[in-house]
Amino acid sequence: MITHLSGKRPRPRALTAHTRRRFRTWRGERPFWAGLFTSVAGLPILYWPYADLDLGGVPLALSTTSGAGSLIIGVLLVVLGLTLWYRPHLRVFAGIATLLLTLVSFPVANLGGLFLGLISGLIGGSLACSWIPPDAAEPSTVTAHQESTTVPPGDSRRGT
Repeated sequence: MITHLSGKRPRPRALTAHTRRRFRTWRGERPFWAGLFTSVAGLPILYWPYADLDLGGVPLALSTTSGAGSLIIGVLLVVLGLTLWYRPHLRVFAGIATLLLTLVSFPVANLGGLFLGLISGLIGGSLACSWIPPDAAEPSTVTAHQESTTVPPGDSRRGT
């Protein structure tokens, strides 16, 4: 809990603002949206093979032999989404693995979770592969201590 120097508890509004600032900073240092889309992609892929729906008295079951494949793909996509959040340096590996698992889920897991998981996984994997860390996104500055490229008089770069 955050306390001020006076020992009093901060007001709820100040605590909320502080929490939002910390979350915004945390979110900016990692591929947050890529991880969110990737994790969300695993949920419909996990859900549809095990769901029993009742449409007006007519049972609808999408459970096929792909249940084990859907379970593995769905769990791996959720784990890859968490990997993107907590290990951002693995973003390229996680992004390519997400794209491959999502494409494999199309034939294996009921059309990729009825296209919900397929589309979300493709977006998440693409975002993960294209994300650049904030410190790498800034252009490098030219320092004043760079070597001079001028050639002294009488010398030639061609060696003649």
